[in-house]
Amino acid sequence: MSDTPTDTDAGTTRGTETGHDTLNTDVMQWVSAIVALAGLGLVAYPFMFEATEAAIWNDTLVGTAIFLLGGYNFYRLSRDRLASVGVASLAAILGLWALASPTVIEMGSSELATATAAGGLLTAALSAYSAYANNKADVPERTHARV
Repeated sequence: MSDTPTDTDAGTTRGTETGHDTLNTDVMQWVSAIVALAGLGLVAYPFMFEATEAAIWNDTLVGTAIFLLGGYNFYRLSRDRLASVGVASLAAILGLWALASPTVIEMGSSELATATAAGGLLTAALSAYSAYANNKADVPERTHARV
């Protein structure tokens, strides 16, 4: 048998001899970076489109939180550690809120409502994938386990 992987997908590789899932941290770094940028987009949208005060506060607070959570997981992955499943899950929940918030909060314009919902959908989908992939993966080889 060779040491080459036989089954690959976007974020994980299953080794033939070990039977363990190893995470491609480079791909997951991109996922976390896109989540962080989506958070920045949520912060910017109310200032690009007509917005109510409630929409400004909502998008600014939720976007800032998503940016920080995505940035934290990006930092962890850049240090060859797994992303935090809890942090990714919280970002997914905030993304779901951003997706649903235009139906709950008066946004002020349909453009802002659409942009907020799209940013929330992107965040929820990528963060949920990140949480799933990092939960299923084994620790990267270069990571030192803490006792």
